[in-house]
Amino acid sequence: MDVRTNGEVSFWYADMGGLPDCRPPLSGDVTADVCIVGAGYTGLWTAYYLKKAEPGLNIVVVEKEFAGFGASGRNGGWCSGEFGWSREKYLSTGSREGVIAMGSQLRATVAEVGRVTAEEGIDCDFLMTDCLTFAQAPAQMERLREAHDEAMRWQVPAERLELIGGAEAAARIRVADARGALVRHHVARVQPAKLVRGLAAAVERRGVRIFEKTTVTGIGKGRVITDRGTVSAGRIVRATEGFTHAIPGQRREWIPMNSAILVTEPLPEAIWRDIGWEGRELLSDASHTYCYAQRTREGRIAMGGRGVPYLFGSRTDDRGRTQPETVEKLKAILYRMLPQTRGLRLDHAWCGVLGVPRDWCATVGLDRETGIGWAGGYVGLGVSTSNLAGQTMADLVLGRTTDRTVLPWVNRRPRKWEPEPLRWLGVHGMYRLYRMADRNEAAGGGKQTSRLATLANRLTGR
Repeated sequence: MDVRTNGEVSFWYADMGGLPDCRPPLSGDVTADVCIVGAGYTGLWTAYYLKKAEPGLNIVVVEKEFAGFGASGRNGGWCSGEFGWSREKYLSTGSREGVIAMGSQLRATVAEVGRVTAEEGIDCDFLMTDCLTFAQAPAQMERLREAHDEAMRWQVPAERLELIGGAEAAARIRVADARGALVRHHVARVQPAKLVRGLAAAVERRGVRIFEKTTVTGIGKGRVITDRGTVSAGRIVRATEGFTHAIPGQRREWIPMNSAILVTEPLPEAIWRDIGWEGRELLSDASHTYCYAQRTREGRIAMGGRGVPYLFGSRTDDRGRTQPETVEKLKAILYRMLPQTRGLRLDHAWCGVLGVPRDWCATVGLDRETGIGWAGGYVGLGVSTSNLAGQTMADLVLGRTTDRTVLPWVNRRPRKWEPEPLRWLGVHGMYRLYRMADRNEAAGGGKQTSRLATLANRLTGR
């Protein structure tokens, strides 16, 4: 594995000069109006909007490591406002109009994140751009057409989504064998660790207390029990996303799915001229084992995707360290899409976890009887979705009925995941079928999606 650094949470912290010093832990029992468990995007956006609405609230955030240790400091930096889950599934908890409204509000999060970062002086390399999802095989192009047509049926604005041909797509980014691309306009690129650290500083300026190196050992009505003391609060928000399984009683609520990223050295100008990518667009492909990438501020390529998708028993990584086989898979994807990058040094690789509910659909809610709220299950779309979750959670905590609190993802409770070894077999079986489907489609398996991929989706209810 020829990567200079593996783990150390993520490259994004190396880009900031190294891992941050930790804030002091909780030092005994305290009382608050609201206690938030988890200092990632979800918890910090919730604290931010609560303080904006009610500046006098006493809010405490408890975090096992440091603010931004999890997915918020490790993701691919896509602030897309994308509705990436099954719209039909949300009809079980809402109406067609509600699903359309949810999509509209998700799209608005991109501009909202940009507004807040500008207002708060958060320098997170925020850049409005487009997202290009490339097709490199006929079946992939057909899926992009279907995705475009499906979005139009759900009233996604035409200026938001555009299907382009191979020549036009390659003129923007010279992806090998480009047959076309789905263009999602009005998205943003961010440096994720800068964003989460900036949010933490912003809420502290408003009086929110963040206690790091404080492990939650139990959550119950009116109290959060930690290894450093107990926080008594009338309202509690569980904002732990991919680490939810570690909280007692939540092991099968959402599973921690792994995603990994590698970052190249800064590319020479000659290679950038060969690749193009002058618009700094977000980049992905339409394969079943999809990838995601960005051109960073300093001219690197950060390319992510699934490696080992799930560890038995919902185990998580060791401070971001990923497996050599995962690095090799990501290198293969990078070279397949951008063969111009062969020979470049790979400076950093890492991995992290994202929360996946059993129905693969994000949710936010508050149990009025216990006063305990939750948000997450973003399935990899947390940078923008967490912003809407934070706005919605603030409304729920304050008991307000708004156009956010009536959306179909509010108080949605999917069933729990199966016990082991069934969930390990299911997830790994799904990705094995996806890889086989991708190979068949790349070998010229026609314009239709491989039946193996359809079987994989049925296997896991995706």
